[in-house]
Amino acid sequence: MCLIAIAYKVHPRYPLIVAANRDEFLDRLAEPARFWPAEPHVLAGRDRRAGGTWLGVTTGGRFAALTNYRDLRLPRVPGPSRGMLVRQALDHGFVPADTSDYEGFNLVYGTVDALRYHTNIDGREEALSPGVHGLSNHLLNTPWPKVQHAKDRLSAVIDADEPAVDAMFEMLSDATQASDEQLPDTGLDLERERALSSICITTDGYGTRCSTVVLVASDGTITFEERVREPRSTSRYSFRPGRSQHPEDLRR
Repeated sequence: MCLIAIAYKVHPRYPLIVAANRDEFLDRLAEPARFWPAEPHVLAGRDRRAGGTWLGVTTGGRFAALTNYRDLRLPRVPGPSRGMLVRQALDHGFVPADTSDYEGFNLVYGTVDALRYHTNIDGREEALSPGVHGLSNHLLNTPWPKVQHAKDRLSAVIDADEPAVDAMFEMLSDATQASDEQLPDTGLDLERERALSSICITTDGYGTRCSTVVLVASDGTITFEERVREPRSTSRYSFRPGRSQHPEDLRR
């Protein structure tokens, strides 16, 4: 993912609300979100190249989502795919103590009662505090314009008794670019910094591939919706962790 907005233990009925965009090269093949046939406890999209994922939940109530850290001045790290960290967090509930052999990343993972934040940029591993948080391609809550905008929009949406899922997807489709004086400096040229400064990115060969909204209710019910931009598709699921349902029966 390249943008994640999270409301954690803020809403009285939904202790976890997530709105996220996955930005990726358009020629990198991926499967839409579904329960994985070989691992039916995992609900997530899947990167066909490396086999990992960028965001997912499990029938046991775990959540994990990852963003890449962008600074082109840092040396490249030819390590394993970062999407495998999301798989490990979903399967086992933890990440390796040493993640320095991966390219830079941020990971939010755990259960609704105990979400954590991990990054291998400064080695941070900490409990996620209650509040509205934002992640893009820097550290947690770095005030990039699109991160601030997403946090503000999510805060407005969750002010209602029943958060409007369509309003969250509308926020995730916002293509407004930041002004030049607000742009971060990540080692890109000015034109590309502009193009990547919007919540929803559209460029030749790279952009926002899909958007995902996750709601976890106080009774544990997980609602998961993914909207893929091209080819256009929508996946919707709702289920209660721990119930002995066949994955296909969970689709809505």
